[in-house]
Amino acid sequence: MSNLAWKFNRLRTMGLPEIGYRIRQAVQTKAELFTVRPDHQSPSPDCSRVGNAWLNPLPRNMDSGLYRAAADRVLAGYYDVFTLHNVQLGFPPKWNRDPKTGTEAPLVFGKTLDYRDERLVGDIKYLWEPNRHLHLTTLAQAYHLSGDMRYAEGVQILLESWFDQCPYPFGVNWTSSLELAIRLVNWSFTWHLLGGEHSPLFISESGQQFKRRWLDSIYQHSHFIAGYLSRHSSANNHLFGELMGLLVAAITWPYWPESGRWQRQAYVELENEAIKQNAADGVNREQAVYYQHEVIDMMLICWIIGRANGIDFSQNFIARLERMLEFIASLMDVTGAVPMIGDADSALIVHWSKEHNWNVYRSQLATGAVLFNRPDFKVKAKYFDDKSCWLLGEDARHQFDLMASDENQSTLPREFRDGGYFILGSRLDTADEIRIVADAGPLGYLSIAAHGHADALSFTLSVAGHALLVDPGTYAFHTQKKWRDYFRGTSAHNTVRVDGVDQSESGGNFMWLRKANVQCENWESDQNRDCLIASHDGYARLPDPVIHRRKIEFLKNEGIIRVEDILECAKEHTIELNWHFAEMCEVRIESGTVQATVANVCMEMMMPDCDCQPELMRGEDEPPSGWVSRRFDEKVPAPTVTWRGKITGTTRRLTILRILAGYNT
Repeated sequence: MSNLAWKFNRLRTMGLPEIGYRIRQAVQTKAELFTVRPDHQSPSPDCSRVGNAWLNPLPRNMDSGLYRAAADRVLAGYYDVFTLHNVQLGFPPKWNRDPKTGTEAPLVFGKTLDYRDERLVGDIKYLWEPNRHLHLTTLAQAYHLSGDMRYAEGVQILLESWFDQCPYPFGVNWTSSLELAIRLVNWSFTWHLLGGEHSPLFISESGQQFKRRWLDSIYQHSHFIAGYLSRHSSANNHLFGELMGLLVAAITWPYWPESGRWQRQAYVELENEAIKQNAADGVNREQAVYYQHEVIDMMLICWIIGRANGIDFSQNFIARLERMLEFIASLMDVTGAVPMIGDADSALIVHWSKEHNWNVYRSQLATGAVLFNRPDFKVKAKYFDDKSCWLLGEDARHQFDLMASDENQSTLPREFRDGGYFILGSRLDTADEIRIVADAGPLGYLSIAAHGHADALSFTLSVAGHALLVDPGTYAFHTQKKWRDYFRGTSAHNTVRVDGVDQSESGGNFMWLRKANVQCENWESDQNRDCLIASHDGYARLPDPVIHRRKIEFLKNEGIIRVEDILECAKEHTIELNWHFAEMCEVRIESGTVQATVANVCMEMMMPDCDCQPELMRGEDEPPSGWVSRRFDEKVPAPTVTWRGKITGTTRRLTILRILAGYNT
């Protein structure tokens, strides 16, 4: 998509107040362009008042070998950046260079640099990731656990090089306030792990000069964020993250006259955004589960740092956080897996844990189990991980271990009507559970719905902890448009596509124009049967409007799922019904019946009322079909089954899924 076309579509998503705001912002940026200087001097800090660390004392009961090994790799110049594993970037690295493509972004005024232009910056996700400075926290953890000054000195070397290569406010690292905010959060934890004001790094005269240089950059970061917050249709998780960074910086370094104002502003807006961006039932309104995990982390960071410094968040804020964790717990199957609904970028706010096979969702539930005294969260979490210990302290591990838990009784909610998710199934949270997660929710949040996928009325299925039907994930963000469009499009989800177009109309990589409206028409659940009926109007925009209504009925005693799709229309249309299986599944088609096997679980799928024959695809490029992406920028072939055909007038299609093994009545 051309830059002009993107700007036109972006304009279509704005109301008049936002257009006025964007114009004022553009004028302000132009004015700054003519006045900004590379040698800009920040105000002198008054260090007489200091911020407290999030814990006192900071935890030490970890396997220091894990953290020293990770820190040694950083000192040797080796990094993991998404699909680049153990890549040599140097020590220090070239901060303005994309490690994936080798493109070096120009050192121009940051607010005027188009970071969406691959020709200028390469793959911006890869460039930004090392600049979030999660590895600085890793070095500081290793120093805190070992006392080895090599790790502390490594932090100084990296920061000094970053200040040299990324002068305020020039280059790609001064374009996005969210990136600055995440960097500030990692600097805050690094600061305290190094000893804060009393760090041995600051003892010498040169150390004092380094400290002042660091504080100057902290002020510049905070000033930039406060004047460049994501507003209007961009006020999603980006705004929340920016406010987090501003609050954390103002608490950690309350050294300037503006610090109190920044703290008050961030606190008030975080309170408001926690309620606006997250529904009362705990579903984040971006309709993207991994982003829900990131917002949970943002809220946790603000809460624990705030309370250590006498700043109490409201009960509304805290209760909403508990509901969000409850939603994650309800989605999670018996193996700890969570459906990959909506966008996911594999990013972390802080890389706390170095444990093998660490699970981001179980970790959050372990933290939540202690914070909210929730034994049901403990059952899901299984164990108290290092990240939870870093956040809450060593006493929290003891609290977790003492907490009683009943693994034979699940009392978690299964209906999330505000967010639009429903969990059908039997024997949930036991070794032979059947779990269906159905999506009857909106496309996403605000007018651009940036991180939502066109997945209305889709569902996932796992049996005995083995994934059968999946949401294939995200794979691509700013680059690789074909794959970005596919993975967030309707054909990549277990639902019906009509006339070869998506339910909602895309206007760009993070923008939807016309959006499908979804309505839950009925939800019933008892000991024998779960049933959801919902519809959407995404195809009402076609010349001959189509309404898609789906009934998902699970008969618990028989292990049968009946999916009835009704397409209400007057004329002829082409429809396709896609079913995406996990990459571990063996799938074959015999006499029009689909048979899928994974481990000891077998399932058959049939459409008894349809004359068309199913097609089996795996790893197709043109057009894309048959892929699963479990991590950003990684995809693997996986079986996809598609029924295609033409309909004329209102038509009903019945799909029957029968679980044959791995299920005990």
